[in-house]
Amino acid sequence: MERPVPGGLRGEKEEEEEERVLVSEHSWRPCPTARRRVQGCLEWVKRQLFRVGEDWYFLFILGVLMATISFTMDIIIASSPPHTSPSAHMWLYGEIGDIGVLKYLSWTMYPMALAAFSTGFSQSITPHSGGSGISELKTILMGVVLEDYLAIKNFGAKVVGLTCTLTCGSTLFLGKVGPYVHLSAMAAAYLGKMRTTVTREYEVGVPPVSENSWGSMGTPKPPRVAKPGELWQEWDHPSATIYGTLIFFLLMKFWMLILATTLPLPAGYFMPIFIYGAAIGRLVGEVVALLFPRGLYSEGPPRPIIPAGYALAGAAAFSGSVTHAVSTSLLVCEATGHMGHVLPTVLAVLVANAITQKNQPSFYDAPIIVKKLPYLPPIRSRHIA
Repeated sequence: MERPVPGGLRGEKEEEEEERVLVSEHSWRPCPTARRRVQGCLEWVKRQLFRVGEDWYFLFILGVLMATISFTMDIIIASSPPHTSPSAHMWLYGEIGDIGVLKYLSWTMYPMALAAFSTGFSQSITPHSGGSGISELKTILMGVVLEDYLAIKNFGAKVVGLTCTLTCGSTLFLGKVGPYVHLSAMAAAYLGKMRTTVTREYEVGVPPVSENSWGSMGTPKPPRVAKPGELWQEWDHPSATIYGTLIFFLLMKFWMLILATTLPLPAGYFMPIFIYGAAIGRLVGEVVALLFPRGLYSEGPPRPIIPAGYALAGAAAFSGSVTHAVSTSLLVCEATGHMGHVLPTVLAVLVANAITQKNQPSFYDAPIIVKKLPYLPPIRSRHIA
């Protein structure tokens, strides 16, 4: 007598249920042939699109993301009170009266509050959000893993802190070029984690470092576009000459730049150096124009002295000597559109680099030495302990 197989009826029931499930799964998908053709077409389109490589689309998304962030930050900065209604700031300054202490406080409290909020907010989230971040990026691009400098919380802290720093306006002598490069590298690293391995994410961070330094040169659009003559009249003091104005500007900005670069807030240092070099070049150009009012004599008629050309050369030479970069000459000519001063600008940059590279490390190598970050090849410390 044959014994009944245990679970035989249950097995048959499970097979029937599986068949029912299969039938029910295909019952709501009509036109299987058309769906297979559409799926095949989509696969073919995908193969054609990704034939050029996934990096192109990755960099496209990265560029759109950084442009959106930059545009949003510029809108916020341009809509802040010092940029939209400077008369309100002047009105408060005038309504205080003749009390010097109150005038001083009314003029300085708003930028001080923004700078304090920028420092406190960024440092409370992560202490690595201060500064420009270029020194750390140089270390990362050499293959050293510094996860804290590319964390997403550092990205948010730097965006908020940099926005508050730039909202302070001209009262804080800082820029935004370096932090934008760091932000783009952090965004590239975060997007790279979603598509590839850890070893690849640092390689993808190289193009933003070379591209965002140009895209971040823009400034927020002012509420009213002024003519060059009107801008110059605002700097024309009735009881001072242009030489005194430039000398006073250089003396004041010298210690202000040193003080501003020591603040632990997200900010860039390239544009202040660029402006300071332009002021030095303009002063030299004005002095040369004073010494040679008829111009310099060479073959043919005398050539007039153009102080603006000296300002371009000074901006490129000073910023190039501080950063040990030669590309500042191209940056100056590209940003201003004056290609007629390319040769003297390049010559000034080469001479300045030859002098500074022999005596001092660059502005971005000095923090690597001070923070003792791993870097290959080793940087000669020279005069920095």
